[in-house]
Amino acid sequence: MSDSTVTQPTAELFREDAQLRECEARITAFDERGIRLDATVFYPHGGGQAGDSGELRFADGRCIAIADTRKGDTPGEIVHVPASGQDALLATLRRGDALTAHIDWTRRHRHMRFHTATHLLCALVPHPVDGCSITAAYARLDFHMSEPLDKEALSAGLARLVAEAHPVSQRWISDAELDANPGLVRSMSVQPPRGTGRVRLLEVAGVDLQPCGGTHVANTAEIGAVVVTKIEKKSAMTRRVVLGFTPAD
Repeated sequence: MSDSTVTQPTAELFREDAQLRECEARITAFDERGIRLDATVFYPHGGGQAGDSGELRFADGRCIAIADTRKGDTPGEIVHVPASGQDALLATLRRGDALTAHIDWTRRHRHMRFHTATHLLCALVPHPVDGCSITAAYARLDFHMSEPLDKEALSAGLARLVAEAHPVSQRWISDAELDANPGLVRSMSVQPPRGTGRVRLLEVAGVDLQPCGGTHVANTAEIGAVVVTKIEKKSAMTRRVVLGFTPAD
């Protein structure tokens, strides 16, 4: 499988509408790393959030399972990584082939719920973040701090913010606007992407505002029952908070 003669930015449809579950697209390139499309609803691993999985479906009945999504070597390039064991099917691909890209919505929606919950956690713990991970099974944030944290108090705070049903929205600002407001950046480990001239802000109304390129729910009520499952002291200046859903689903 190889036709990597074309490398062009992928239209990132998930940036503007995280609720999209599928889109029409064409293959622009493919090689041993995976398949590139001209547009996608698949979120690539980044900012602590896991990449999407799903399927690429063709009108003639072919269907390629996608196990992961990653950023490519060039800016704006997104690579859809096929699951193993599909070599014969991958050999039939041609540049320009039309398809419908479908994400695994159940898995993605858990990412969205957890990712939004981490923004609520940032509002409850006013310290810089120096590490994060958002998966379908759990989410964690590492806070740069030395003080102890109370698991029950944080879980109660999350429950309150979820129940208050705060709207979640996004908007874009310029690099210059971000430079003029450095306090917006909470993360020490993942800096907002530069180079395009604009930065995406995620706002939980009345709760949190910070640069973020991930996918989120439209209202905190959509998060559901989320609790702090563990708090760990990782170092003298790091407290790790792990989130889970309850009951486990």
